[in-house]
Amino acid sequence: MLLRKRQLKLETERLTLRLPRHADFRAWTALRAASADFLTPWEPSWAHDHLSRKSFTGRVYWAQRAMSEASAVPLFILRRSDDALLGAITLDNIRRGPAQATTLGYWIGAAHARQGYMREAIEVMVHYAFRGLDLSRVEAACLPENAASRGVLEKTGFKYEGVAQSYLQINGRWRNHVLYAHLRHDRRGRTETG
Repeated sequence: MLLRKRQLKLETERLTLRLPRHADFRAWTALRAASADFLTPWEPSWAHDHLSRKSFTGRVYWAQRAMSEASAVPLFILRRSDDALLGAITLDNIRRGPAQATTLGYWIGAAHARQGYMREAIEVMVHYAFRGLDLSRVEAACLPENAASRGVLEKTGFKYEGVAQSYLQINGRWRNHVLYAHLRHDRRGRTETG
């Protein structure tokens, strides 16, 4: 694990997680376009220029700025065997002081879902949040009917904490979300999901 912020790279047995680069534009656009039907039920509505080079360039600059300001850790997920882009994962809204917390977000391309990649990526990101960033709490939220996302959170140590009403606009509508958290020192035992 490289710890210099602008060169952060996390590795697992099958994955490399690193900051997005301008050279990733074609792979990112192709993956997002091919996965649109798979992703849009779970995401905020895409802007009209979502897949444009200008929009992607903005994402790259935001990622670099967020890392330098220590406000977020936005990484692309690549398969080590062939360097294929699989998706992305972000620790966002990093809160210091008494909270020492962050929010986890992620997506994976349709062709790569249900192969254990996201589980691997979440595990290394949570480890980095606790050990690399010295945070105490990683939060995540998803739609109640998103069984795949709920399952991967629960398999990686997140515990159900409740429901947030009208939490985010997803696909153009305000939607309730189920809330999960992973604590650095968790003594809660297993929690029941709602």
